[in-house]
Amino acid sequence: MIRTTGTRHAEHVTAIVQDRRRFSAAQDGPELAIINSWERCLNQYQLDPTNRPKPVVLEGAGLKERRERRGDMLDIARTECRNLYEQTASSGYAVVLTDVRGIILDYVCDPTLEDTFNRTGIFLGAIWSEKHEGTNGMGTCVQDMKPIIVHRDDHFYDDLIGLTCTSVPIHDPHGNLQAALDVTSFNSKDTKQSQVHTRALVQMSANCIEYRNFLRCYRNTTVLKFHTRAEFLGIFTEGMLAIDGDGCIIAANEAALRQLCCENREQLVGRAVDEVFNITNYDLEEKNANQSHNIWPMHDVHHRRRYLAIVHGPMETISRKRVNHNRISTVTVSPNQQQACLDLKGLAGNDPHMAFNVRCARRVMNKDVSILLCGETGTGKEAFAKAIHEASKRSSKPFVALNCAAIPESLIESELFGYKHGAFTGARREGMRGSILQSNGGTLFLDEIGDMPFHLQTRLLRVLESKEVLPLGSQTPVQVDLHVISATNRDLGGLIDRSEFREDLYYRLNGITLTLPPLRQRRDLETLIRCVVAAENDTEKVVSIEDAAFKKLLGYHWPGSFRELHNVIRTALALSDDGIIRLADLPKEIADLNHNSKGN
Repeated sequence: MIRTTGTRHAEHVTAIVQDRRRFSAAQDGPELAIINSWERCLNQYQLDPTNRPKPVVLEGAGLKERRERRGDMLDIARTECRNLYEQTASSGYAVVLTDVRGIILDYVCDPTLEDTFNRTGIFLGAIWSEKHEGTNGMGTCVQDMKPIIVHRDDHFYDDLIGLTCTSVPIHDPHGNLQAALDVTSFNSKDTKQSQVHTRALVQMSANCIEYRNFLRCYRNTTVLKFHTRAEFLGIFTEGMLAIDGDGCIIAANEAALRQLCCENREQLVGRAVDEVFNITNYDLEEKNANQSHNIWPMHDVHHRRRYLAIVHGPMETISRKRVNHNRISTVTVSPNQQQACLDLKGLAGNDPHMAFNVRCARRVMNKDVSILLCGETGTGKEAFAKAIHEASKRSSKPFVALNCAAIPESLIESELFGYKHGAFTGARREGMRGSILQSNGGTLFLDEIGDMPFHLQTRLLRVLESKEVLPLGSQTPVQVDLHVISATNRDLGGLIDRSEFREDLYYRLNGITLTLPPLRQRRDLETLIRCVVAAENDTEKVVSIEDAAFKKLLGYHWPGSFRELHNVIRTALALSDDGIIRLADLPKEIADLNHNSKGN
């Protein structure tokens, strides 16, 4: 006998498929991807929504072969699955990885519910394709090759309407579907819209898997990594091109397509690298040979857009016997010297502009005045904010930094304001305090404030004015002792004119504006280089810099500012012999300078 709930669900599915044109236009009906899936289940697979068969399982040698075929990717994904589980640690859900056939290759779940998940069909080898399990997150994601949320009644089988599945595809370096990553929960009471936060977390994990898999696949190949903004280098947001020995592009990741505004990989793969960027294969070989992993600027050939890049590739062991014929400028490193470079006095150095900034900061840091730090990327805004905190009366309380540009828009709200238990699917069991409450009594540093979503600017303004925060899912505001230092490299005035930034929030954050000069404009560059050498030296030995190398460092224009300086010094120390930094340890673009005037 068919259950009443099953009958109602079956009738609902059938009615929508039969009159899909009307329901596709309805705002309160299922989304088009769900309707298309239901139609496949009814007409193509001939499935009955009230009669879910037993799970089909791939076992033994067949499952072992499928897992071994995805060996490298599976190793990477297994780690990321567990990271995702810990990141969203709450009861009642599982993180699941399937291959392109919907076969479960790995999963991790709430141990108290493992038997319940197993009875539902979530276990190794179970096949969750649409053909076997009807509309579901994993199967429909694989079928459509797109992210999807399948929430309760969206499922085809009535047996599965207690589940909420959020699934995202994983692609190989050539853009081919390789797997699906899914978070499934039981008996979620949230709305479907509330799952957007979970989808963002799953998408970030999928991006990390693709990123690490790309680097593993091309670990013996030159990889050019680039982005328009230096802070996005070194993470999954950077574009990557794999380049063979002849300088031909053989693979590109999704971020590279987005950065270069390409519609598909065919626009890049097969082309010479110098057809895309103003860099030759010889330049890349030189950078690989010198192991120079510092950031350097380049432009795309057609539009002249500026990018910052790092070359990553197989390293040749270069045996170098060098005779020192140059005078040595010695930098003696001690723990006290390292710390002195990081406080307000050390950051001011001997530069008049920075000395002015420090004087202003000291006068306002204990007077409930918001500070806005402006300046180019890499000018040390976070280091300056932390130094202000350490010098203030709030130093015994936390310094909490949040980069508004590095976190997906759907996650910023919970990261900033926090949430209570049960605020959404995937929320931590104990909830999360959020950056504002974590910084209570201390300092909250909001980096890249110009990239904060407009609707969250209103909430932040309310917190700044009321001195209380309302976490997601809570009805009770929490009082907070808040001091904010924000930073930006964007023109906030221009953003205000374009209605992209609230003018009232700008005036609330702009108690005083301090502009940090780029490295090329500092008058104390010699002192700063010594400080960076001190900071990057991880030994107790004395570090020396060859006089010729020191002059090259002083003459370089430093487009990447402090971030580039740190990378150059870090690499030079790693390459140096006997604690002496020589010309051969510096990047080619610095070592080959034929002048000593900064900024030319």
